[in-house]
Amino acid sequence: MDPVNFGFDDERGDYKIMMQDHLAYRYEMVDLLGRGSFGQVVKCFDHKTATMVAIKLIRNKKRFHAQAITEVSILKKLVEWDPHDKYNTIQMSDHFYFRNHLCIAFECLSMNLYEFIKSNHFQGFSLSLIKKMTMQILESLSMLADHNVIHCDLKPENIMLRHPAKSSIKVIDFGSSCFESERVYTYIQSRFYRSPEVILGLSYHKAIDMWSVGCIAAELYTGLPLFPGENEQEQLACIMETMGLPDRHLVERCSRRKLFFDSGGYPRLVVNSKGKKRLPSTRPLYQALKCHDIVFVDFIHRCLQWDPAKRLTPKEALHHEFITDMTRQSPPSVGFSKSMQRNSSMR
Repeated sequence: MDPVNFGFDDERGDYKIMMQDHLAYRYEMVDLLGRGSFGQVVKCFDHKTATMVAIKLIRNKKRFHAQAITEVSILKKLVEWDPHDKYNTIQMSDHFYFRNHLCIAFECLSMNLYEFIKSNHFQGFSLSLIKKMTMQILESLSMLADHNVIHCDLKPENIMLRHPAKSSIKVIDFGSSCFESERVYTYIQSRFYRSPEVILGLSYHKAIDMWSVGCIAAELYTGLPLFPGENEQEQLACIMETMGLPDRHLVERCSRRKLFFDSGGYPRLVVNSKGKKRLPSTRPLYQALKCHDIVFVDFIHRCLQWDPAKRLTPKEALHHEFITDMTRQSPPSVGFSKSMQRNSSMR
């Protein structure tokens, strides 16, 4: 057998995409939307429904195929749990095999939140817009939590605007997701949004997604990642710099603690590529956020508790004053440009 799938694949096991070529004699490929470790995402015209769809073409490799099988099973469940598309999660419209590639078809969406932040020159958005977006993420997580699903990779790139001029969003990419009872991977979450229990090697639960929510809401406000660690050591140092030291009892339960703490339980301080050494408790949260809105700072603080058991759950977060108080007129963030203040009145 041809080692690269009869000439259809490249050496990586990615399908060789040809524009105007068809998948399954139905989907005409019109644009490459993205590429990742899992494979590629292609924008296609669906000749059956006369609509545009996004198709995720999984790499023709065992490891990625196995992961994608889990993804498809969760995506099928999402359609079942949310038949009326109310909970802001991506909707799978079809899945099929084509030339040995598992293909997953989705609705087409607009830009992701990283691109949205970038389009505003990394200056951050108004609290009213952040509230609208955060509330939708929490509704999505609340539905997932009801069914014991952990997303495992929440980050701005995995939250997309449904429409370029509106604030409605969708949570996408369930490629790392799992049921709480079937946790397979220990290396999960993208570094800037990775919860301390995952870094330290504690067993993890749904609360890891709420850690990511705190990081994302903070980034929407400042325009930059809250904890931009260059590696795992510095990632933990970034967290300690703002959130202080974790409780001793928490550290003692961690399988990877020796990488980050010495035998006395003190953090091993690292120097980053810019020669900076981050010291615990030297950059309080309100200062890191450059924000004096105590309700917003409190919301972020409660998402970023060291102890996962003390973190807000999605349902509790939906009842936090930051989300519920419709009367508060929040001040715009530092460096919030006039053009984006107009944008922030997006419906």
